[in-house]
Amino acid sequence: MTTIRSFTDSDADALVEIYRRAVTEIGPRAYNPEQVAVWAKLLPRAERFAEIMNDGRVALVAVDANDRVVAFGDVEADGHIGFLYALPDVAGTGVAKTLYDVLEAKAREQDIGKLYSEASELAKSFLLKQDFSVVERRDFEVSGVPIHNYAVEKRLRAPR
Repeated sequence: MTTIRSFTDSDADALVEIYRRAVTEIGPRAYNPEQVAVWAKLLPRAERFAEIMNDGRVALVAVDANDRVVAFGDVEADGHIGFLYALPDVAGTGVAKTLYDVLEAKAREQDIGKLYSEASELAKSFLLKQDFSVVERRDFEVSGVPIHNYAVEKRLRAPR
């Protein structure tokens, strides 16, 4: 059973571990070893995660029956999803979908008109199932290594 709750500072170490494991264990399904290595280097430290998740955004974690954090995500005030990561052991079990559904509901409660993100190959396929559309493929370099992601978005209501 998965419970979704607000992020607390004591979750920061778990976020580091989830991000690291998701990138290094799931990332290789879509990216080469060099790309995974530079992506992993972007990993925020626990203190930075605590700052980010406490800056006013909706910051949620999914916890298992033992209150172990297994996934996390956020929505900023403008609708930007900066993080949506899950441990490899829960990938494909519905945990990320449950977490995403709560994030979207919170965005709707705040009358956010559009959700958007920069999605990896793997996140893109998940988000397309949540009715996001791809705006464009973004090719760029991190530390000289070519890598790509996708600008994706989902309208929650008509623009005003």
